[in-house]
Amino acid sequence: MRVLLAVALAVASSMALGQNWVGLLKNGPAERFDEEDLRLFMDTAQKALAEGKDNETLSWENPKTRAHGDITVLRSFAWKTNPCKEVRIRNQAQGRKGDVNFGMCQVDGKWRLLSSSQMPKK
Repeated sequence: MRVLLAVALAVASSMALGQNWVGLLKNGPAERFDEEDLRLFMDTAQKALAEGKDNETLSWENPKTRAHGDITVLRSFAWKTNPCKEVRIRNQAQGRKGDVNFGMCQVDGKWRLLSSSQMPKK
């Protein structure tokens, strides 16, 4: 689940690509997102990765579906000279809740998932 969510963040924010990965997220809130939920989530995720500061939380909500969530930049760091962020993502949709932390680094202009073994100690 963690890897699939990170892959979702790493893809471009177009709706067609977003819809492809939502089907892969079994038993998580993103599986229940409609197109507007997905757009709001992806826009927030991209903003958190591009502009978010340490300990900053960005929230999203779709009043029509009541789906909502937040993305918190836990810390910024470098890995192999690439800018990276550890983030916590919390989402809720149609009674499902999800909470996951992971690290992502910007490599060649794209955000890529770090494995737990690649994450530097805090």
